[in-house]
Amino acid sequence: MIAKNRAEQGRGLRVGSLQGLIAATLISAPLLVSAGSWQTLKNPPPIPEIIDPTGIDFGPGGAVGPLLLTDGGVLIQNAGYYGEDAKVFKLTPDIHGSYVNGTWTQLASKPYISYAAAQAVLADGRVIIEGGEYSNYEYDFLLTNQGAIYDPVANTWTSVPPPPFFADLFPPRATFAPHPIGDSASVVLPNGTFMLADKMSRQAALLNLKTLTWTETGTSTKSDLNDEEGWTLLPDGRVLTVDCYTDYYFGLVPNYPANPTNSEIYDPATRQWSSAGSTIDSLTDPILSETGPALLRPNDTVFALGSSGNSSIYNTRTERWSVGPTLPISPQGYQYTAQDAPGALLPNGHVLVAASGGAANGGYSNPPVGFFEFDGRKFIAEPTIPNAANDESGSISLLVLPTGQVLSVDGSLDVEIYTPKPVDTGEAEADSDGDMDHDPAWEPVITWAPQVLRAGESYRLEGLRLNGMSQGSAYGDEVQNATNYPLVRLINLATHHVFYSRTHDHSSMAVASDRVSSTHFDVPAQVESGLSRLEAVANGIASQPVIVYVKR
Repeated sequence: MIAKNRAEQGRGLRVGSLQGLIAATLISAPLLVSAGSWQTLKNPPPIPEIIDPTGIDFGPGGAVGPLLLTDGGVLIQNAGYYGEDAKVFKLTPDIHGSYVNGTWTQLASKPYISYAAAQAVLADGRVIIEGGEYSNYEYDFLLTNQGAIYDPVANTWTSVPPPPFFADLFPPRATFAPHPIGDSASVVLPNGTFMLADKMSRQAALLNLKTLTWTETGTSTKSDLNDEEGWTLLPDGRVLTVDCYTDYYFGLVPNYPANPTNSEIYDPATRQWSSAGSTIDSLTDPILSETGPALLRPNDTVFALGSSGNSSIYNTRTERWSVGPTLPISPQGYQYTAQDAPGALLPNGHVLVAASGGAANGGYSNPPVGFFEFDGRKFIAEPTIPNAANDESGSISLLVLPTGQVLSVDGSLDVEIYTPKPVDTGEAEADSDGDMDHDPAWEPVITWAPQVLRAGESYRLEGLRLNGMSQGSAYGDEVQNATNYPLVRLINLATHHVFYSRTHDHSSMAVASDRVSSTHFDVPAQVESGLSRLEAVANGIASQPVIVYVKR
């Protein structure tokens, strides 16, 4: 296949030579200024009713843990009981690129049962899921250390042995989880290495994907337990976390800190942690030791939302924190909180977050769940989802789609799509494929692409900012679903039908990078022939297209 494609790839074109043709073929329409909105999927996930061995109907399972596959599909796990919750499903957009009208297929089931795990899409296009806070058929609180990698081409899972050196520092838990991964933080580093935390220690591990073996990293320099902390990838390749101080919660230290505001940075070059300074306001608490999402925005700042409703902003250039806004008061008169809560970076640079209604005397927050956009200065209330009256922030996962929309699951059969309100600049435009308003400086840029493509063949593409300006989403410690990798979208100029090519073997996973990187993409066998727009998409923002000719 490589030899067959070499001649056609040799005729690849530089983008600048086609700008006139591109401009002539683009179809655009003015944005409508309106509030963000939710749409329910036309086809709910085909998750079956769950009947336990005694015949009691526990109701349906539910959609959890969404991940954006590199062919544009969305992998969703089932949160059912009694044998059903290892099932995995895939949502595929329709021929017009619509996820609302998408269809479902069932994938191979996971080799183990879990929920609230560490998870990621790897640089080679496979999916990794490690650990889980809840596991087995009855979803007991077992903090499993099992894990597996999913190959979307072969539709198979391969079990991954746990890091053998992970050691629980909380003795009572060692009786049922001696080497827990549990609901741990994880991240794919810029060089493609998967890094995983041990929930109940200061340990972390780097995975060798060829040998499926682990190397310990950062242990001696980590300030506190990894438990409940999330990891944010920065533009320089380092990893930021906000300390949650669960050492005190589990009795490993005698006192809760008087100033619980420390943050830390992991440097992949030295494999060590160091302090990133004070968040000023505390983003955690001694009762729950939870936190919310921390997301890098395109202006080189990290927006971190805390369990108490406070927020802080980290400037990656000055390496200093400042105080952000506080979530508003909930309808029942309590402070909105983010105790395990999702966040998603919208194409316009806002951050969409889910927050719970708070609690009167501390403890976990209560329904209803509300949604807010952080616009860089304040929180803007947005419409909520149909299940809001029964949902808490921790039951929601948000996933950035290639269309610039956000998919939401809440552990039920209701899957929702959020379409952001465009920023009213007076000049904003969106193309016919629904791309959301954004700063053009944030777009991926294709610097080289093949001019002729053939259905079923594989090619290479080069460009800038192919991984986007951020990981795209965050959720405290678990169910991560970062989208900092390129997708390749083909749109036939005659039919306007949309086809995604599976990408894989990205040369870099770095965010907000101006260095040239590359990816490989496989043209789908069912693609239509003729002139087409080829776009690189990252975090819902598409590059300027390249016009290619597709052969069958």
